[in-house]
Amino acid sequence: MSTGRARQRAVCIAAQATPAELLELEELLRTAGVAVLGTLVQQRERPHPHSYLGTGKLAELKQLAQQLDANVIACDDELTPRQERTLEAALGIAVIDRTAIILDIFARHANSADGKLQVELAQLEYNLARMRGLWTHLERLGGGVGTRGPGEAQIETDRRLARSRIAALRRRLTDVQSTRRVMRRERERSQVPQIALAGYTNAGKSSLLHALTGADVSVADRLFHTLDPTTRHLEVNGRDYLLTDTVGFIRKLPHQLVDAFAATLEETRRAALIIHVVDASADEQDLEGMVAAVEAVLEEIGAGDVPRLLALNKADLLDEAARAQAWSGRRDALLVSAESGEGLDALRERIDATFVRMLEPVELLVPYSDGGQIAELHALAGELHREDTEQGVRVTALLTPASAKRFARYSTAAPSRNGR
Repeated sequence: MSTGRARQRAVCIAAQATPAELLELEELLRTAGVAVLGTLVQQRERPHPHSYLGTGKLAELKQLAQQLDANVIACDDELTPRQERTLEAALGIAVIDRTAIILDIFARHANSADGKLQVELAQLEYNLARMRGLWTHLERLGGGVGTRGPGEAQIETDRRLARSRIAALRRRLTDVQSTRRVMRRERERSQVPQIALAGYTNAGKSSLLHALTGADVSVADRLFHTLDPTTRHLEVNGRDYLLTDTVGFIRKLPHQLVDAFAATLEETRRAALIIHVVDASADEQDLEGMVAAVEAVLEEIGAGDVPRLLALNKADLLDEAARAQAWSGRRDALLVSAESGEGLDALRERIDATFVRMLEPVELLVPYSDGGQIAELHALAGELHREDTEQGVRVTALLTPASAKRFARYSTAAPSRNGR
C-alpha cells in the first residue's frame, strides 16, 4: 500500500544562484518526478574545485539531508566527475547535477527515432567521463591489492563500448539528418515561408501552435513536454506559412544538448521569422532572465540575425497592473493568450505585415498552357490581381525574393542587358 512518500526526495544545492534559478531547478525536478524537500545555497565566488561546496557548508548539507530524510542531492550546476564523487563520498547519498536531470527528462519525452538517438548520444557523452566512479565497489573486494587491474580493465572495456556506440549513433544521426535535409529542401522548394516558435520551456509554444493552426499537438504544464519539432500549416490573409514548434530553451542549456539537438534547433536557424514566445505571467525579474536566456541560445545556434516578433503569452492570467508591467519597455511586443484567443488576430496580422515588407512586386504573364502555376501563385501570394488576355493570364502579385526568382521566366519586365 502506498504511504504517499515520494520515492526520490531531493535537497537542491547551488553556488551563487538566484531565486529564479533555484525555482527552475525545482521545476526540473518536479518534471522528473522528484520531490524537493529543501534548498541550500553557498554564496561563493566560484564552486569549490573538488567538493563544489566548502567544508562547513558540506557538513551543514549532510545534517540537512538527514533531518529531511532526503535520498538525493540535486546540484544546479554541472558537476565535474571529481566533484560528484567527493560529494557522494562525504554525504553517503546519490548526487545528480543539472545536466543529468535534464537528460533524464529528455529521455522520457523524446518520441521520434531522431529524438531518441539524440538523447542517447548526449547521455553517453555525458557519462563517458564519469565511468571511473561506477567501479568504486571493487575496492570492497579486499584491501585493494589485486583489485585495481580488473577494475581498470572493466572501465576501459566500458569506455570502448561507449565510444563505439557514440560513433554508431553519430552515423545514424547523419543519415537521419540527411533525410531531414531532403524534407527541408522540399519545403524550401515550395517557397512557403517558414516561421519558428521559440522560447523558454513552458512558455506555451505548443498551446500557441494549436491556437493559431488548430493542430492536434500535445500540451502539458511540464518542462520539455515536447522535444521533437512539430510543423503545421498556417494561413493568413490567403497566404500560406509553415509554423514550427521547437524545443524549449532554459538557462544553462547543457552543451551536450545544443550539439545533440543541432538538427532540431536548425529549424529555428533556418526560419524566415522567429516568434519569441514569453510567459507574460512570470514576474519581471524572471521574465527578463528567460528572455535573455532565449536570446543567448539563439545567438549560440546562429539564429541571432533572424527577424523576430515578441509574443507575450498567457495574457489571460494578468490583471491590468500586470499587463502594463509586461508591456513596459516592450511596445513592439504583442500580448496574446493561447488559452482565450486574445491577441491572436493581431499576431496573425503582424506576421503578415512582417512578410509583406519582405515581398517584391512582380508582373507576370502566364501562358494558358501553364495554368497550373496560377494556383501555386495564389498559395504563395495570397491576394493577387489577374487579368485574362489573348497571350495568357496577366498576374500582379507580391512574392518573396526566392519565389520571384522562381517565376522570373513569366516576368513582363524588360530583359536586362546580359539577356537574363
